[in-house]
Order: sequence, then C-alpha cells, then structure tokens
Amino acid sequence: MKVLANDGVSQSGIDALEAAGYEVITTTVAQEQLQNYINENNIDVLLVRSATKVRKDIIDNCPNLKVIGRGGVGMDNIDVEYARSKGLHVINTPAASSHSVAELVFGHFYGLARFLHNSNRDMPLEGDTNFKSLKKSYAKGTELKGKTLGVIGFGRIGQATAKVAIGAGMKVVAFDPFIEKADLELEFFDGQNLNFEIETISKEDVLKQSDFLTLHVPAQKEYVIDEKEFNQMKDGVIIANAARGGVVNEVALVKALESGKVARAALDVFEKEPAPEIQLLMNPSLSLTPHTGAATNEAQDRIGVELAEQIISILS
Repeated sequence: MKVLANDGVSQSGIDALEAAGYEVITTTVAQEQLQNYINENNIDVLLVRSATKVRKDIIDNCPNLKVIGRGGVGMDNIDVEYARSKGLHVINTPAASSHSVAELVFGHFYGLARFLHNSNRDMPLEGDTNFKSLKKSYAKGTELKGKTLGVIGFGRIGQATAKVAIGAGMKVVAFDPFIEKADLELEFFDGQNLNFEIETISKEDVLKQSDFLTLHVPAQKEYVIDEKEFNQMKDGVIIANAARGGVVNEVALVKALESGKVARAALDVFEKEPAPEIQLLMNPSLSLTPHTGAATNEAQDRIGVELAEQIISILS
C-alpha cells in the first residue's frame, strides 16, 4: 500500500510504516494537482498537516483513498464528517504535540514579561550606543510566579499548559463548556508525582481573574475573544493565542493594546495566514511566531509514530 505524506512526516513515522510493508512518498504535491496525483499513483493513505486541504473534490474523486491522516490536532482543513460518511477513516494525533504547544506559550509569556521580544531586536542595533537607555526601558519586567493563568479551552493542550503554569508557581483558572474538572498529574525528575484537581469556572470569571491568558480552542464561527471579552479583563493582562487564527478579533486586540487594557500579547496563529496583517507584524507589543506550536523534533517524532500505528491498525 502507498502512503503520501504531502506535508511531510518524521523519519520515525516513515520507518514504522516501511517496516510494516508500506511505501511512503514524501513528495509535496500542489493542491490543484493533488487529486490527479493520488489517482495516478494509487495512493491509499493521504497524510497532511495544515497546508494541504482535503475537501469534497478529493474525497469524491479519489476512490482508492482509504485513510486521511492529520499530523496534529485541528482538522478544519479536512471535511471530516463528509469523508467518514463516504467510508474513509479520518485520524489525527491529538496528544502528540500538547506539551510542545504549552512550552511555546510559556516561551512567549516569559519573553513578554521581561520584554525579550523587543530587547532582542534593540540590543543588536543600539546596545553599544544606547545601553543605559535600553536598560531603563526594559527594567519594569514582571514575574510569572504567584500570578494567575487563565486557560480558555481545557482539553489536552490546555491541560498541558496548566501543568507548565503550576510548575512555574502560578495559580490556574480554566473555562471549558464541555469539561467540569480535570485531574492533572505532574511528573518530576526524581520519580515523584503530584496531582492537582482543577474545576472549571465561567468564562467571565476566568477573564476577570487572569494576569496571563491563553487560548486552546478549535476554530469557531465567532470570535472567542472580542471587544466584550477584552472589557472584562484585568488592566495590563498578557495574552497568548496558539490555537487557531480567528478565535481572537485581531482588530479588537490592537485597540486593547493601544488602550493598555492588554499590556502585551503573543500570536502563533493569525486570521490571514499565511499573510498576517502588517499592523500585527509591526506592533511592538506583540511577540510573534509563524504557527510553530507543534514544531519540535520530539512532537514530530510522536506524531509520525502515532499516525503510523493508527494506519497499520486500521488497514491490517
């Protein structure tokens, strides 16, 4: 059987599939040529990340296709229910990248709390001529320890982020309409384990209490954070969105940054990917990454192996 990993797959995933007798093709095929390529090469399994879209045209016109796999969590680039209604298996890897996203969020938080996103730009330009002024400009950082982290969306990634927060000495409050409470187990280097039970509260209460706020929700029809939600937040809150572009109203975010309601913010995802608005790219109060939440070597290895195991189980 043939597997097309159109957006790539880790070597560990390739090795697992090839050991089971599958041929793995890692050619990147353009979206408009994908249907023909799948049919001409008798592809049985199509693996994608976020770049490739699998819509009704491919599902209807590629009769040999048996499995569609998404390396990651969100599957908004796949017509999932339609594919399943046509008898295709649709799989993803919801747990593989959770900790990677959590660490990226905290990379942003630590950087924003101490102005690293700006000082790393300014020091190469002015460090030798304007050192004392830069020191004064960036001398009002804040610590995360003792602060409250609000988590909107308390699934796997939200819970992984909460674990990092607890390890950093933060209080965690969370909102999720589908989860009443979660048991978090923290594992330490010396074999000790500690358990924390987090009961979710209302979204409004999370917004009111949070010093730092992170979002971990799927793509939705309406904004999860809009002008109304910004008005409910503490003055000077720091926000991170590493979930999906479109869950935060970016226009309202810029206004909240200008007013000081939001002190600083981090964006790993954007409404207009892959061409974010220039007002975001040039805003000194924003820490930005190009949708790299799951982009660690460890996460990609886990994703590849998990996809391979599911494919082998389904098709064996």
